[in-house]
Amino acid sequence: MPIDLCHQTQSVVAAYLVETDDGPGLFDCGPASTVPALEAGLRDRGLELRDLRHLLLSHIHLDHAGAAGTLVRKHPGLQVHVSAIGAPHVVDTARLERSARRLYGEAFEPLWGELAPVPEQNVHVVGERVVGLECFPAPGHASHHVCYLDADGTLLAGDATGVRIQPGRHVCPVSPPPDVDVEAWYRTLDEIERRAPERLALIHFGVVDDPAEHLLRLREELGRWAERVRGGMTEEQFVAAGRHDLLEAAEAEAPCYERAAPFTHSWLGLRRYWDRRERH
Repeated sequence: MPIDLCHQTQSVVAAYLVETDDGPGLFDCGPASTVPALEAGLRDRGLELRDLRHLLLSHIHLDHAGAAGTLVRKHPGLQVHVSAIGAPHVVDTARLERSARRLYGEAFEPLWGELAPVPEQNVHVVGERVVGLECFPAPGHASHHVCYLDADGTLLAGDATGVRIQPGRHVCPVSPPPDVDVEAWYRTLDEIERRAPERLALIHFGVVDDPAEHLLRLREELGRWAERVRGGMTEEQFVAAGRHDLLEAAEAEAPCYERAAPFTHSWLGLRRYWDRRERH
């Protein structure tokens, strides 16, 4: 079950407790602004932050990993696992923070809080196995994305399988800048389907028990969103189309979808993707 980090409101950002070969772990941690909610969620499960041994990061976007440095400062024994591409940016957060501040402007502080570095000695680059879990690269949403698969068939998916606010059914292929890659994302979905997970643990938001159907809908939506931008939709038109999709799907959770996956960010990411393709 997800730990609701109550980012802006309920059912937007989650973290998950994970049983590893070396004690309790956490899959993703949210931003520093939600650390009190994370600690409260751990206490509800009979744990304190100091009881965690490992933090497994899907990728380094702030809604997934922004609190990593803050958590290690509070609990110096916490070991942080991250992709080789992402590792330098959790040790030295300056470039990541500059990029995020350009995107969020004055909203940066209230949304994300502090972005503290993780000491290098606490950072571990992931391989094919991480404390008993299978791990594999999952680019598309971001080049530095990885997924983890545990022994009971739960895919710790991060954003590789999109946004679906439970109990909703609509799937959004959140596609922010700077390095969304549609072709790589389709290959990642191939890799996920090959592993045939029993369920998907989504950071945005909740556990999906119909993974095959979910992944099919994600493929369709990713193609639809990519073609909208390729076909010349303006940012305003793309946002309106995304909101219409939510309305058509009768999603009561529509406000949570937009908080977890702002349509304007996905337009920016996909526009950058197509511009880069045209230049090459």
